[in-house]
Amino acid sequence: MSLSKDLKIGIIGLGYVGLPLAVEFGKKTPTVGFDINKKRISELSNYIDNTLECTTEELQQANNLTYTSDINLLKNCNFFIVTVPTPIDEHKQPDLTPLVKASESISTILKKGDIVVYESTVYPGATEEVCIPILEQNSGLMFNVDFFAGYSPERINPGDKEHRVTNILKITSGSTPETADTVDEVYNLIIEAGTHKASSIKVAEAAKVIENTQRDVNIALINELSIIFNKLNIDTLEVLEAAGTKWNFLPFRPGLVGGHCIGVDPYYLTHKAQSAGYHPEMILAGRRLNDNMGRFVVSQLVKKMISKKIQIENSNVLILGLTFKENCPDLRNTKVVDIISELKEYNINVDVFDPWCSSEEAKKEYNISLIPEIKDSHYDSIIIAVGHNKFKELGSEIIHSYGKNTHILYDLKYILPKEEVDIRL
Repeated sequence: MSLSKDLKIGIIGLGYVGLPLAVEFGKKTPTVGFDINKKRISELSNYIDNTLECTTEELQQANNLTYTSDINLLKNCNFFIVTVPTPIDEHKQPDLTPLVKASESISTILKKGDIVVYESTVYPGATEEVCIPILEQNSGLMFNVDFFAGYSPERINPGDKEHRVTNILKITSGSTPETADTVDEVYNLIIEAGTHKASSIKVAEAAKVIENTQRDVNIALINELSIIFNKLNIDTLEVLEAAGTKWNFLPFRPGLVGGHCIGVDPYYLTHKAQSAGYHPEMILAGRRLNDNMGRFVVSQLVKKMISKKIQIENSNVLILGLTFKENCPDLRNTKVVDIISELKEYNINVDVFDPWCSSEEAKKEYNISLIPEIKDSHYDSIIIAVGHNKFKELGSEIIHSYGKNTHILYDLKYILPKEEVDIRL
């Protein structure tokens, strides 16, 4: 397929990744955005994005973009981009169900000459081993003869208004050299930062999955250092700031590692490594450490409460923030829920307040009922779990006013000065 006036793009999945992509392509060429969530389609058709990734103005600027929940309305598309989520299951194994269903849907409308590009994070080999056979079997077409494929990993950072889809360098790849050129050319229609054309789909898949694995391992090291320094009665942030005066010291901070990428992607790589006969050690050790940070936070809080003679059972704890990161409504794989679960093990009453978060989504995803407002002087302990700007703006005086005369303030995100809190991570 060569680029021409006939290019028509179909985006499968209109979440945090797919929508910004669809909007940018929709400014340049005919684009159809597909999502199985009919409510989402209705909202987008009225220029409303509840993920807050795109403004009403940005949605209105995409003059060539239409939305649908009917896959048959993508029949005229000839360049498909799949941006569905790739989560893990309860056993921390890759859950490719959304990817499989998306491939099944595309296979019903696939035509000769079409290109299917996957952006979802997967383990190396998944596109060709899992997705392509579905496209072939259900369509009756032959891979690299009748249709072609590519992989271009997403690099969207939810809530980040500085690093947008157009100004982040894009990795591209294709199943044949000609396809790789076409995929690269199509993305260059919208990517101002340029592209890096990988030598194969597997290389592109591997590049994506190690980006977040590297961050995960680095954060795990800092989390472990935080645990050590806590036992040595040394303030972790002060140590990191001192070490950071060296030019090549990496500025990572301790914390909860959740979200749809960093807390998930390493398990895709380790799954593939184990299937190849290798048991990863460093990666899984980092994952275990990061997955246990919620428990560590609660253990530190309980010890501090005991030291202040605050009764643990039936005490009241306020958690500020539920989303997986600051200034963003994204709840996917948030590790704040680990803190909540652990607190409830102690029969502690937990209230959660988050002005960024959808109450409906919190209830649906985690069975957590957010409080609409905070009761003054009600809490035995307060945990700043997410560094929303709105919490920074409150300041220590107001946040302390939420606590009883004797209470604990635990700042996980270093948003307040050391002397104004009782515990920092």
